[in-house]
Amino acid sequence: MQKSTKDLLLAILCILLAMMTIQSGASLAKQLFPIVGPEGTTALRLGFSAAILCLIFKPWKHFPVASQRLPILIYGLSLGGMNILFYYAIERIPLGIGVALEFTGPLAVALFSSRRKRDLFWVACAVAGILLLLPDMKGQDSLDPVGVVLALAAGACWAGYILFGKKTGSQSSGGATVAMGMTISAIVLVPYGGISQSAAFTWDIIPLGIAIAVLSSALPYTLEMITLRNMSPQGFSIVMSLEPAIAALAGLVILGELLSIWQWLAILLVIIASVGSSMSNGKKQPAA
Repeated sequence: MQKSTKDLLLAILCILLAMMTIQSGASLAKQLFPIVGPEGTTALRLGFSAAILCLIFKPWKHFPVASQRLPILIYGLSLGGMNILFYYAIERIPLGIGVALEFTGPLAVALFSSRRKRDLFWVACAVAGILLLLPDMKGQDSLDPVGVVLALAAGACWAGYILFGKKTGSQSSGGATVAMGMTISAIVLVPYGGISQSAAFTWDIIPLGIAIAVLSSALPYTLEMITLRNMSPQGFSIVMSLEPAIAALAGLVILGELLSIWQWLAILLVIIASVGSSMSNGKKQPAA
């Protein structure tokens, strides 16, 4: 069944707001790394996000049937993996580059859903952008190779988040689904972060943790779930094309992270790939 124009506009608005809030939250989170590390920051983000979402959406009232529990479990684990792997990555590499590399996950969802030969050009653009971001071990300012691998691993989790988020979100309340997924990830990662970074749960840090939870998880993931309920996984991945640029700008403005011309070109190639895929896939849709 086709989505109405109103549904599509709502989905686009939600995802744009989600991208702006999540990158602002990531910039704030990175400033906590010297104090509580990525583990403690992840614990704060997931723990408070789960609490906020459970209070709002009361997921126990929408407990899934047996056939839906495994997809929600995988959705929650993908969500948690995406969070901590991305934080580990941006501890080592700039925020904008981390997002561009992580973006290989949703971009792969869009491109592999296509069967058109012409989309190989957009694949080539994406690959070229990623190659430009790969570490040059000879350069003084080369990227940390471990950070690059972690960002790509976060991208794989992001792909799982999209695919299983669509599957679970279509069966129950979007907000309740996010709350259940966030709770699953919190159950796994909050104890890990609390044990390895006990300073994360002090009165000086908790207010920042709540702010990060709202900006980076509670608000954007709810907005993204609304998007997933009104847009295909492929379309979701395509609209996310602006995410690397928004992240790079957030890193520049908030963190003062300067990128080279080649790095900006790499980010542009990733965006071109997703926009091109969007135009190509849009031609396959029947007229309204």
